Amino acid sequence: MEAWLRLTRLKGIGSRGVQKLLAAFGSPQAALDAPDSAWREAGVAVAPDDREPDISADLRWLEADNHHILTLEDSDYPSRLKAISLPPAVLYVHGDKSCLTHPQLAIVGSRHPTRGGLKTAESFSRHLAAHGLGMTSGLAIGIDGAVHEGALQAEGLTIAVAATGLDRVYPARHQSLARRIVEQGAIVSEFPIGTGPRAAHFPQRNRIISGLSLGALVVEAAVKSGSLITARYALEQGRELFATPGSIHNPLARGCHQLIKQGAKLVETADDILEEIGPQLSEFQLAPPPAEDKAAPETTEPSEAERQLLEAVEYEPTAIDTIIQRSGMSAEAVSSTLLIMELNGLIAAEKGGYYVRLT
Repeated sequence: MEAWLRLTRLKGIGSRGVQKLLAAFGSPQAALDAPDSAWREAGVAVAPDDREPDISADLRWLEADNHHILTLEDSDYPSRLKAISLPPAVLYVHGDKSCLTHPQLAIVGSRHPTRGGLKTAESFSRHLAAHGLGMTSGLAIGIDGAVHEGALQAEGLTIAVAATGLDRVYPARHQSLARRIVEQGAIVSEFPIGTGPRAAHFPQRNRIISGLSLGALVVEAAVKSGSLITARYALEQGRELFATPGSIHNPLARGCHQLIKQGAKLVETADDILEEIGPQLSEFQLAPPPAEDKAAPETTEPSEAERQLLEAVEYEPTAIDTIIQRSGMSAEAVSSTLLIMELNGLIAAEKGGYYVRLT
């Protein structure tokens, strides 16, 4: 293992450089033993002083409970990820390493989604996790966080792929979420201990999110979104690709609409996904979904005023002034009724005095 760690910690060669060295010399130790001239012939150049990187931080991290390091030659290394064109030579895992081989669906999307997008990501994740699928995402704010939360609510399995070393959590606000993920799944990274957040690492980690999974679902993404990088990797890796549609006026729906035009499967319910990937699940013994709670509280029918306001609120952010104008009700009546509707889950409040219809 130490030879693998030294190889992946070499400065400036990256995953492609590691792949070139393994192809040329057959093993990490053989590569490390080869002279500089042989490395240059293999297309890799490293300064002589950088040939012996310090791996002590990795080894110290490995000593803690529930910490694992997997290499490409380990039997526990996930086979789906190993089969992609550029698999990580080393995986750092905090949590249950066996869950990496569990059937998973990747769900990704905007870091700044609408309330409706968050609800979709969380409810899809909760439903699919309850059916036994692992939910995989990137631990970012927005859609990623909602995906992990949904799986945790269902007491299902969730995997977070980090773009930093596993000695830290990024973003820091997800410290508590990360601890819960480790209890019900795992956090995984290809980046050595001590690696901080860097812009180039986030697209790089996206190939792992899709590579671990049977398919990928994109929920709310702008045309120039990192989520579309994950979608591209999913297609290159032969994974199923799904996208949720949205309003033509919502900029966060345009990336999904672009994917649908290019062949991604349009999904309206989580069961649409189960129907598509069902044949791939035949080899796995997934847990049956839990029985519905018969003691669940009955839903209350909206009042006449609530129905009137519901017609005035769109599925995209609607200004309160527009709602007042459309409904013909007083500003005071609209404000008090909207609060009741928000508590009943009919609408969601957005920043700046906007509301979104949820039903």
